[in-house]
Amino acid sequence: MRNWITKTIIRISVVFFLSAFMYNSSEAQSPYVFSNDSLYKTGQENTGRIWGYAFGDFAYKGHADSLTRGGSNQYTGIEANRNMFQFRRIYLGYDYNISKKFSAELLLAAEDNFPPGAPPVGSTGAGTTTTYAAGNSTGDLLTNQKMAFYIKNMNVRWKGIWKGTDFIIGEMSTPSFPLLSEKVWSYRSIERTIADIRRTPSYDFGVALQGVFDPLTKNFGYNVLVANGTSDKPDITPYKWFYGDVYGYFMHKHIVVDIYADYQRLNWTNTWHHSRQMWKGFLAWNSSATDKTMNPGTGYTIGVEGFINNLKADNVAPKIAGGTDTLSTAPSGISFYVHGDIVPNKLRFFIRYDMYNPNNEVNTAIYKSYSGNTSNYNDNSYHTVYNNNLATPTVTYTTTGDQTYKQQFFTAGLDFKPTNRVHFMPNIWYNSYSSQIASNKDHDLVLRLTFFFAFGKNYDNGGF
Repeated sequence: MRNWITKTIIRISVVFFLSAFMYNSSEAQSPYVFSNDSLYKTGQENTGRIWGYAFGDFAYKGHADSLTRGGSNQYTGIEANRNMFQFRRIYLGYDYNISKKFSAELLLAAEDNFPPGAPPVGSTGAGTTTTYAAGNSTGDLLTNQKMAFYIKNMNVRWKGIWKGTDFIIGEMSTPSFPLLSEKVWSYRSIERTIADIRRTPSYDFGVALQGVFDPLTKNFGYNVLVANGTSDKPDITPYKWFYGDVYGYFMHKHIVVDIYADYQRLNWTNTWHHSRQMWKGFLAWNSSATDKTMNPGTGYTIGVEGFINNLKADNVAPKIAGGTDTLSTAPSGISFYVHGDIVPNKLRFFIRYDMYNPNNEVNTAIYKSYSGNTSNYNDNSYHTVYNNNLATPTVTYTTTGDQTYKQQFFTAGLDFKPTNRVHFMPNIWYNSYSSQIASNKDHDLVLRLTFFFAFGKNYDNGGF
């Protein structure tokens, strides 16, 4: 018995030794590096990097719009004189080189969390009442209302499927703005780009080609994507979202021009052909660019981005004379910004101004009202009653039916960087609203101290 035990131990030891030897030999040929940003960028097989960033604020809402307009804007439905500490985004990602030709990306996100009553949910008549209780918060939250991550990106990339072009399949960033215009704006921690405010998807599940026409200089390129149109949610319609853009760098990459388009059918029956089709243009100049790359994180950057979204058969409009029309509308928006150095690598400034029109077909001589059928282009307005004297306060929203109001957005602030990848940004956030069918101009005003930090890779407040 003792001999059998001894032989068994020896055999197990030999197998273990040989297995370890073979494993170490293979690892010596291709070592696995869990997290090294510099090594990952070389594309070396079996290398990866864990990274992340977060931004949030201490915010004080100095004034609230009297009709609680703005839809999914981050401060719609928050009453005046409220103050809050909040994370507005937390990212945790892992990038991995499977081989020289293949890489994988995983990105977890916690974002878009709102307190009770925001964004507003209303109805006609007596309205809809929401209690200020923790269980009525909305966003990426668990059932106990704690913040939670969701899967934002998960994809595999086939590099150089042909010269200058990569093939990607999975959940990924779309060509709409995250691949270029958001990076040049550089301040997603302050506000979304103008197309992002309208919730053009920043990520989606599908197949894509991302490439350049001139692999040596990389001055001209393109991105195309066919996807579900539901971001991280299961696909619920047969209608795919088609995205595409082409871009070019000029004058040694000091100037960039991007043209973007997308299309999706929303409803397609014998009696209703309802679709959306966006055109978007982007132009920017950066003073510190080199032949290798634009560098909006230093020097000075001036940018303009604008869109027209053609919504076919979208707005139901009752006529004053009787009957109803279904109107095709073309909401539009344009954004201007400048940001630059005050003290290089230490203190910067940023200023931005946007204009947005949700409906270009308003005619008060013919139509009584307008009701849109495309999310984030049909934001309502509300008569709002706060009931703060109750044991558990409530808010009641009664819809007015006015979806025609134009918006003007303005932000300005300073960006203090005590060290790389850490930023503190005092700023003001202002959004005004003006109806096209009534006289009721008003605004939201928020004062903020915003912070941003990143780790794991050279990611500095959104720059390249």
